[in-house]
Amino acid sequence: MSESNLIKPHGSGVLMPLLLSGQEKVDELKKAATLKKVVMSSRETGDLIMLGIGGFTPLKGFMGKDDWKSVCEEMKMTDGTFWPIPITLSNDEPIEAGMEICLISGETEEIMGTMKVTESYQIDKTFECEKVFATADNEHPGVKMVTAQKAWNIAGPVKVLSESYFPKEFEGIYQRPAESRKLFAEKGWRTIAALQLRNPMHRSHEYLAKIAIEVSDGLYIHQLVGKLKPGDIPADVRVKCINTLVKNYFNEDKVLMGGYPLDMRYAGPREGLLHGVFRQNFGCSHMIIGRDHAGVGDYYGPFDAQDAYHNLWEGALECKMLPIDWTFWDYGQGGMASMKTSPEKNKDQRLFLSGTKLRKLLSEGKLDEIPPEFSRPEVLEILKEYYASLEEKDKVEVKLHGHATGKAEVK
Repeated sequence: MSESNLIKPHGSGVLMPLLLSGQEKVDELKKAATLKKVVMSSRETGDLIMLGIGGFTPLKGFMGKDDWKSVCEEMKMTDGTFWPIPITLSNDEPIEAGMEICLISGETEEIMGTMKVTESYQIDKTFECEKVFATADNEHPGVKMVTAQKAWNIAGPVKVLSESYFPKEFEGIYQRPAESRKLFAEKGWRTIAALQLRNPMHRSHEYLAKIAIEVSDGLYIHQLVGKLKPGDIPADVRVKCINTLVKNYFNEDKVLMGGYPLDMRYAGPREGLLHGVFRQNFGCSHMIIGRDHAGVGDYYGPFDAQDAYHNLWEGALECKMLPIDWTFWDYGQGGMASMKTSPEKNKDQRLFLSGTKLRKLLSEGKLDEIPPEFSRPEVLEILKEYYASLEEKDKVEVKLHGHATGKAEVK
């Protein structure tokens, strides 16, 4: 099947990757070494790579002040293109418009790209946080990212020169939109549901994934391989868990896996919408939105992300939502169910599954308290091995939030 049968990239008929190659890359790298250096945070580096591979089509670079403000307030750029979260770059000082700069990863010290500065501007960080995260509480990990930004934002089009360590470290998982689209076309898929993952798949994830497969041509398990907050399970362990689960419990012909290089922002509803934007660029027609999508703590209601999708204006986003209700193990039925399928008489026989709750039990060594319905045994073994390898200093207290609690009266 031709790729023309897939959903079009967001805001454009074609992907717009900004990653250079060949002699053009060689020449730009040589020039970059002579330019003023701007060091990027991990989040900014991930955003640059997404610009490079076309994941952020149709953006051409980091946003200027008018686009920043419009995205914060109205979730669209000044040209009307839907965009839910600002993509910005910060610096200690303003840089003169017209100057070319070299963009450096603060993590690896590698030259990542160049940018021609169009403007420098200062922002009200509290305003951005309240609009994007619906809170200015500095305990929120996304708010911390914004408040840690430097004093000035600098804007302009970019040329991307590296994908950092992602292609090598996550070989076989890390993908560019052009690659996922090619694979979908080769499989003859038209409707593809994307499953966003930042945790290993527990039984609720597995259940909603299989629901999606039933109503789509295929499932794209799209894992975040960028940075997470302390206490979350690292990407390499998660990849191993998911590979094991898919191999043992899925029809592998109906599943493709990929990884993308962003840091998690934990922006709840707004991040759920951003997930839809770049999944459309990767070729997905649908985005699975379940309970507490992209949330953290008790900052968002369990279905705020679904509400955000429902409230979009016509034509904002072509990648449609696949909403799935609260899912759990129903002891009365002897299997997975949701609020839509579990009878009221079973309300006291529901085990609510949560990655946060599972991490807490594992981190505290309470292995005997993990119900077998939480996770497949093969996955649990991998997680137990990971937590057993942690030294005491590396352990982070996992706090339960309102959506991570749940109990069942039957064991």
